[in-house]
Amino acid sequence: MMQSSRQAAEAATFKSFANCYLREINPGAPVVHRTAAGPSDAIEWSLPRQQAFLRAEILSASICGPQHFGQLWARTASDAAWRSVEPLAGLHMLIHEAYRQMDDGRLDVLRTYELELLMRVLDSYQQMTVYIEKAERKPRDEGHFIETEQSLVFGHWQHPTPKSRQGMTFWQQERYAPELRGQFRLHYFAVKAGLVRQASAGAMRAEEMAHALAGGAGDAPGIGSDERLIPMHPLQAEALLLDADIQKLQQSGDLRHIGPAGRWFTATSSVRTVYSAQSDWMLKFSLPVRITNSLRVNRRQELEAGVAMAKLMNRIGFAKRSGNFHIIHDPAYITLDLPGREESGFEVIFRENPFQGERARGVAAIAALTADPLPGGLSRLEKIVRTLSAASGDGIHHTALVWFRLYLACAVEPLIRLYDEHGVALEAHQQNSLLDISSGYPSGGYYRDNQGFYLSERHRRMLSHHVPETETIASLYFADAEIRDRFAYYLIVNQVFSVISRMGHDGLCDEGTLLRALRTHLEDCAQTMSGVGREFVRHVLDLPTITSKANLTTRLFDVDELQSSGPHSLYRPIANPLRVPVALASPRTGHAIAS
Repeated sequence: MMQSSRQAAEAATFKSFANCYLREINPGAPVVHRTAAGPSDAIEWSLPRQQAFLRAEILSASICGPQHFGQLWARTASDAAWRSVEPLAGLHMLIHEAYRQMDDGRLDVLRTYELELLMRVLDSYQQMTVYIEKAERKPRDEGHFIETEQSLVFGHWQHPTPKSRQGMTFWQQERYAPELRGQFRLHYFAVKAGLVRQASAGAMRAEEMAHALAGGAGDAPGIGSDERLIPMHPLQAEALLLDADIQKLQQSGDLRHIGPAGRWFTATSSVRTVYSAQSDWMLKFSLPVRITNSLRVNRRQELEAGVAMAKLMNRIGFAKRSGNFHIIHDPAYITLDLPGREESGFEVIFRENPFQGERARGVAAIAALTADPLPGGLSRLEKIVRTLSAASGDGIHHTALVWFRLYLACAVEPLIRLYDEHGVALEAHQQNSLLDISSGYPSGGYYRDNQGFYLSERHRRMLSHHVPETETIASLYFADAEIRDRFAYYLIVNQVFSVISRMGHDGLCDEGTLLRALRTHLEDCAQTMSGVGREFVRHVLDLPTITSKANLTTRLFDVDELQSSGPHSLYRPIANPLRVPVALASPRTGHAIAS
């Protein structure tokens, strides 16, 4: 029987939380659960603070990705009889146990955190239910960039509250949530020129970009020669108009709220970056919304980093040499400066929009390709591979392996070479990484996001020679040991492992074969590299552990990861799937490689 929207949302909510619990708190014990219907593989958690046990049926296991769960059962320590429990009830047991185990005399504080987490879990579940109900089973423009961006109804499995959005009401969701595909016009403010701060890596100034978006300077009502336009997301505009400092500027005449104007936009997967098929630019705004676990704010250093990195990539000639891999730059920004405040809330980032007209077809974020399908459907990746297999007459397994190798060549290897040759690593998680799959097979890769640049301290002299301002931007240069850990998480754990586990769950190709293919590809990379890229590859291939992000731990203590003063606590080691026996077996002989 096909799941209802509620059932699908409950199952997905438990799945994301329980997989985080497995990685960060308690790996559980594999068992066989016996019922009248027969035995089934399961994982069992002991919950000693509740004197209870919880079992989850494993419908589909994964070496490197999420486990897929089925039925849940629970029992008390004094009763041998198992009873069936609903996913949210089982999830509540895990939350309760996590906090009871941390009881260190701060019971009242921990209870506050527990209730906050439970509220966000339920908020995520409720949002997910609505998105599933309103999802288009047959998209009107399937394969278009924005259609794939707005298809992520379940969110990321490595986050315990993947669709939590505090600060956005149900009626605002209809207009501004990407999953509901609403459209809106930007609001514009006229600001005295002396209060405006802007920068651009190109010939076009940010203020000119803003005027063009509004329809041109001549069409913007009542703009004086001493004023500049700043576009704003409607939600952020509403919040800014309630700010006392902004109200004072309005009273003095230094700032005027013009209201909605210009083209219609719609939200991309990040919620706060917006897209119009007719615009040369996407725009990234601050939002008064806590998405998953962070208030989304454009920090000053991110604005400056976007401009500096656009200059750097142009000066080192990366775009010309990379061929089939492209960085989508954030080359300009504009904002209002307020005395005594690091950010005013008006920070707007202009992002290149390469997905206009026909160029928007056949491009999808890896997060969309690997996302769980809607009830009764197939994942995007499975549909693509099965279509290619049927057209070529090649087997599913062979087609999937060819697809995977092409993906590594155009979306993974170029990032490692960029790091090896220039000391620049990218925060290339699955939502920031896009593929050109217009032919079905991967033929090109894209990276986006100015929050995710890691510059090697070892390359600082060369990089700062190209762009001196990189020296003045906080949190841009890192020690290579730290870069290796973070790069391993974002590129390998978050991105590549999501493709491998998706293919495994869908029965396209077994994970062992894909892990061996990944090892072979990385070994080949190591043979042709000699710098920090080679060190990174060896780090990934040889160490028994690999770094993963501790999203649940972050949430247990209600930490905003984007404002955390202790970033090391956001990451932790997990067993490296590239070191399990099936990954170390020789592709040709099936024998284990000596280690």
